[in-house]
Amino acid sequence: MANSGAEAVRPQRGNKLTRDRLTLTIYFTIGLWGWFVMSIGPMVPIITERFGVSKGVGGLHGTAIALAAVSVGLVSHRLVRYLGRRPIMLIGTSLVTFGALLLAGGPSVTFTLIGAMVIAIGGNLIVNVAQPALSVHHGLHGPAVVTEANAVSALVGIFGPLAVGGGVALGWEWRPASLITVILGIAAFLLISRLRTAGALDGRAGKNQPTSSKRGAISNVEISNDRYTPAFWFFVIGVTAGVAIELSTSFWAADLIGTQTGAGAGVATAALSALFGGMALARIIGGKLALRYAPEKLMILAFGIAGVGWLIMWTATSTAIAFAALFLTGMGFGLHYPLGVALVMRASQGRPDAAQAIAAITTGTAVGIAPFALGALADRVGSHQAFVIVPIVSVIGAVSVYLGLRNVHRRLRAASDQQ
Repeated sequence: MANSGAEAVRPQRGNKLTRDRLTLTIYFTIGLWGWFVMSIGPMVPIITERFGVSKGVGGLHGTAIALAAVSVGLVSHRLVRYLGRRPIMLIGTSLVTFGALLLAGGPSVTFTLIGAMVIAIGGNLIVNVAQPALSVHHGLHGPAVVTEANAVSALVGIFGPLAVGGGVALGWEWRPASLITVILGIAAFLLISRLRTAGALDGRAGKNQPTSSKRGAISNVEISNDRYTPAFWFFVIGVTAGVAIELSTSFWAADLIGTQTGAGAGVATAALSALFGGMALARIIGGKLALRYAPEKLMILAFGIAGVGWLIMWTATSTAIAFAALFLTGMGFGLHYPLGVALVMRASQGRPDAAQAIAAITTGTAVGIAPFALGALADRVGSHQAFVIVPIVSVIGAVSVYLGLRNVHRRLRAASDQQ
């Protein structure tokens, strides 16, 4: 019995993953969001200096993005029921393009804040329907494909800070990187417009979700109106914990490294490229591993890798060791969100859009609270002591995923016994 349960949460190795036009279009569109997410961080200090506002006001860009994530999470699954996924992706890319124009040409910080929030609304609309579409379209390969999509997002995003830096070097500040967002947004709109509102890009109430038998698609599961299972909520806790430690580390790791190693602000900040590089590599490798191994076990392993990286970083007194530790930490962080959200959707009993929306609300809340909570703690006890909260949250995340896996096995055994 136990073995059959374990097999049920592992992808079927005989089924080949096909990356068709729909899949590649969604990859590109999610990459648009990755470009902005990794660009906005380096933009904020430049915007703050350009308009002569406080760091607190500059930090409102992050608050606006978090509010957008939570707000979109409250409504996106309802919009899918009425409009379908493809129209929402078209709306999302349009909002990203318009918001990027505001961000690029805004004459004051008010315009950049509005622009960032409009982009974030559009970007979250995209992600909240694109990932369920991939999960429905690829079924048992959903965790692998969602991880690959996030790998593309991370790879595209790596070039965002470089574009911001290039703009600064040319004297054009953050504006060129924002204009590239406009170009990417238009391209994504045109690519999506060539697809049909059907199959995985539909999702409207009362519409059947056609699936391919060779994919063993998630939409073969009968849609349930029952309460979510304990496994669903355990996976929600897992992905939220993963996002919380990722954002907290990306916000404050430079300060910790500067304190621990004596590295200058420029060097310590540059160390974050190692974190993002590790995340990108993890998602590339993780997409392939998720085709062969249970995503729950991969996610637990990712929490362990992140914990080892954190310990090395926390005790490092050498800049080189700190760089290596951040890269290893990123290797763990990189799998938390894509695998976590894939597990949440898979445990949703045929409600991937609602599941994605719930994950967006909880992770958006984590984005808005966790970095500032760690910063406030650091103000009281110092960065070194404050960072102890990261492994504590990591353990919570890993245990939650483990309990979710146990609940999945228990339900599978019970279902098998009834047959």
